[in-house]
Amino acid sequence: MSRSLKGMFLFTDIGFVIYWVITYFELIPKAYLYQDYKNSLLVAWNWSFFPLDMFISMTGMISLYMHRKMDDRWRHAALISLILTFCSGLQAIVFWVIRLDFDPAWWIPNLFLLLYPLFFIRSVLSGSKHIGQHGQYELF
Repeated sequence: MSRSLKGMFLFTDIGFVIYWVITYFELIPKAYLYQDYKNSLLVAWNWSFFPLDMFISMTGMISLYMHRKMDDRWRHAALISLILTFCSGLQAIVFWVIRLDFDPAWWIPNLFLLLYPLFFIRSVLSGSKHIGQHGQYELF
C-alpha cells in the first residue's frame, strides 16, 4: 500500500467519523449548512449516508490494519472502501446537481470523495495476486 493511499484512507475515514459526530451534535455553523437544512426530507437524505460512510471508514481502517499485519487481503477491503467512497461522492454530487445547488462548501468535499478513489483503484488491483489470465480481477 502506498504512503499516499494510507494518508488518504486516514484523512477520509477519520474525516467521516468527525463529520458525523459534528452532525449528530449539530456543531456545524448555520452559515455552512446546505439549503433547506431544516427540511425533514433533506435531513433524512443526509442521514441516509451515515451507514455507508461508516462502512467506508470501517473498510478503510480494516485495510490499513490488514496491511500492517502483512495480510494480502487488505486489497479487498481497500477496493471496497475506494469504490464505496466514489459512490458516496457521486450520489451527493448528483443530488446537488438535480437541486441546482452549487455551494462550494458541499461540492468540494463530495468531489474529493468522487475523484480521489479513481487515482488508487488501479494500483490496488494491479498489485493483486488475484488477477486472472485475461486480466480481470478475481475476488476469490
